[in-house]
Amino acid sequence: MGIEKGIFKRTQLLLGDAAMDGIASKRVIIFGVGGVGSWCAESLVRSGIMRLTIVDSDRVCITNINRQLMATTETVGQVKVWALRDRLLQINPTAEIDARQQIFTDSTAESFHLDDYDYIIDAIDSLKDKVLLIQMATRTKAVFFSSMGAALKIDPTRIQVAEFWKVKGCPLARALRQRFKKMKSFPSRKFLCVFSDELLKNEGHDVTCGTEKCLCPKAKNGPGDKGLLNHEWCSSKAQINGTLAHITAMFGFMIAGLVIKDITEREKKQPLS
Repeated sequence: MGIEKGIFKRTQLLLGDAAMDGIASKRVIIFGVGGVGSWCAESLVRSGIMRLTIVDSDRVCITNINRQLMATTETVGQVKVWALRDRLLQINPTAEIDARQQIFTDSTAESFHLDDYDYIIDAIDSLKDKVLLIQMATRTKAVFFSSMGAALKIDPTRIQVAEFWKVKGCPLARALRQRFKKMKSFPSRKFLCVFSDELLKNEGHDVTCGTEKCLCPKAKNGPGDKGLLNHEWCSSKAQINGTLAHITAMFGFMIAGLVIKDITEREKKQPLS
């Protein structure tokens, strides 16, 4: 406990012992550890979350370096969740970081046992998978937060938090609502989203990381990587949009802030023993 006391001294000073105990006891899962999810994970671990599951199937691409926490010239080609786990354990070696190189889809959804978590965070891009996660997460007792689109934005002052059905000016939120209405299947309860109503356009030309299908040379399966996923999403996207580190990081930090705020408020409501 010595190292933990030192790491979290300033957090404990602000929040108090009861809140710190509450934060340490919660189980959190983040789906997607790219520009939003990676910063969210770091903020949670620095704030005292001890049991964190991070889910992403991808490997670090050189084009991730401009905005993703664990993406550096040294980690290009590494499995994202493994690179991020290494980073998080450097912050708190006693944390339990479950790194899963997987995709959340209808065929894998049940394997994540969402009912086991106190907080579920959605930071994935795929519309189909995002719809499924929202539906399943809102059926659980876990507190659920979702990130809307963070690309094509510059202005940090326009980042906001709102209930999903009240999000305005976000094409991703609009597409999700349209999908729910078309399916005639809706989220089981309300949930908060981080979003921005700013929408710019790409000023530059679409570029890849220099290989035919945007696969980093280091990402190809070697003798020691047999059986591992080796996904790249660029070639399957209809359009690749520009992003900036300060925007995606603020989305992630705001979600982490919502988690910590919720935990501390719940701890204050606990009856004294």
